[in-house]
Amino acid sequence: MKLNGSEIIAECLLEQGVDTVFGYPGGAVLNIYDALYKYSDRITHILSAHEQGAAHAADGYARTTGKCGVVIATSGPGATNLITGIATAYMDSVPMVAITGNVTNDLLARDSFQEVDICGISLPVTKHNFIVKDVKDLANVIRKAFRIAMSGRKGPVLIDIPKDVTGAIYDYEPERIEPISNPVLSEKSDFEEAAGLIAQSQRPMIYMGGGVVSADAEKELLEFAEKIDCPVATSVMGLGGFPSSHRLFMGTIGMHGGYETGKATDNCDLIITIGARFSDRVAGDREKFGKDAKIIQLDIDRAEINKNVKTDSHILGDLKDTLRILTDTVEKTEHNEWIAQVTEWGKKGGVTETPRSDDYAHPYHIIELVRRMTKDSDIIVTDVGQHQMWVSQKYRFEEPRTWCTSGGLGTMGYGLGAAVGSAVAHPDRRVVLFTGDGSFHMNLNELATVCSYDLPVKVIVMNNTVLGMVRQWQKLFYGRRFSQTDPHRKTDFAKLAEAFGVKGMRIHNDDDAEDVLKQAFSDNKPTVIDCRISPDENVLPMIPPGKTVDEMITEME
Repeated sequence: MKLNGSEIIAECLLEQGVDTVFGYPGGAVLNIYDALYKYSDRITHILSAHEQGAAHAADGYARTTGKCGVVIATSGPGATNLITGIATAYMDSVPMVAITGNVTNDLLARDSFQEVDICGISLPVTKHNFIVKDVKDLANVIRKAFRIAMSGRKGPVLIDIPKDVTGAIYDYEPERIEPISNPVLSEKSDFEEAAGLIAQSQRPMIYMGGGVVSADAEKELLEFAEKIDCPVATSVMGLGGFPSSHRLFMGTIGMHGGYETGKATDNCDLIITIGARFSDRVAGDREKFGKDAKIIQLDIDRAEINKNVKTDSHILGDLKDTLRILTDTVEKTEHNEWIAQVTEWGKKGGVTETPRSDDYAHPYHIIELVRRMTKDSDIIVTDVGQHQMWVSQKYRFEEPRTWCTSGGLGTMGYGLGAAVGSAVAHPDRRVVLFTGDGSFHMNLNELATVCSYDLPVKVIVMNNTVLGMVRQWQKLFYGRRFSQTDPHRKTDFAKLAEAFGVKGMRIHNDDDAEDVLKQAFSDNKPTVIDCRISPDENVLPMIPPGKTVDEMITEME
């Protein structure tokens, strides 16, 4: 059938099973938006307040569903406003297809109005990108883009389309989309070698990351960990990939991880790394990380093997398949004494908390109350900063794809857009956003989106009136020289919420926290809760950058 380029885009999105896109219109994508009007009965478009918010929404949609997120923006500033969101998805291996318009072919490379080389700009933060200069190539490029985004190590792909291509007429032939299958790249001997190291180990530990969630391999991981009776530590990105209530779960590993995970890393004789990359926030001093341990690494990305830490054995392929094969290959074992030791470390390594105050609410108290008011399937989103680490430490995650945070890039302002995408994807679940006043100031314009679509997002602003995490580093490493981290802005978040058409509430201290939260959670209306916490609350424990667990900070002077 003969269709214009924009209609071909819509048909290809339907081929891929896309029913929701996020974006913001503009001149170079007018043809695309005209097609979206015609296809509005089959493709829902969510209009953001800013293109960055749309990109984060597509990211949140993808993380919480496992589907590929789609975002659309116009040329020039519309396209460049996507970059932070695309980079966020790239660092955390989130599948996304970004569709940008551009000026017509005859105006390319002429410094035309709202022209930018978005392919050149996005090259370092995409798995691949395309510019489609001929309508005959359009359908196949879109199909390739989705396949690249969803295969292997997932990630974002950008398609740039000049405006004349979106209006050109061409024959469209629908195609049946074949399911993606990632082959196991390791030989049988690789599994046997890894199984041999596991059989010899007396003190093994599993260090898992976001790759487990990306591969939907949480059941396979649970079966493997139980068969070899091995304690499990997770990166921040891996939360939800292993149930927090399980007897083998140790908690998060790394800079703000638990004392027991740090001690286990230092004293184990085998680290089985599954879908994780030994980032600097986990490994610290890489020369001393797991210094007495053999290391096995399971990953889908060959480039991650031996990139940060040298391995003794590795297995390549989709974790859902490789974990199943490895589980079948290993013998069932028990490590009762080792697990008892890890449990004992957990009891000894407590953090000295700041005293509770009548003037402020304590972040742990707020998080624990919220956990009691939510279900295991509800979705928790955070921005980046102290609140993010407090939630990763204290909130108990039992199911995958219920945790949505920017781990690799650490994007302040990520949270509200991601909460929009999560709420659109899961209208039957509660979505809670924990944010800080610093992060919330960056993208609070997306409250307009929350209100416009009546999305029942509960926003908890951990408001300490300072840039808490940076200030904590200044306190520890810069002689308490608080350069530009004490802005003490006067923003009244409850009144601000009401100005956007959203309910605003306040928590002043621990005494009123439960009543306010119960009231906030009693309905399905969007709500912002301005929660006052002390500027002197810190994220502890903390291993200083490049250091080891022996130098862990558990209390502040």
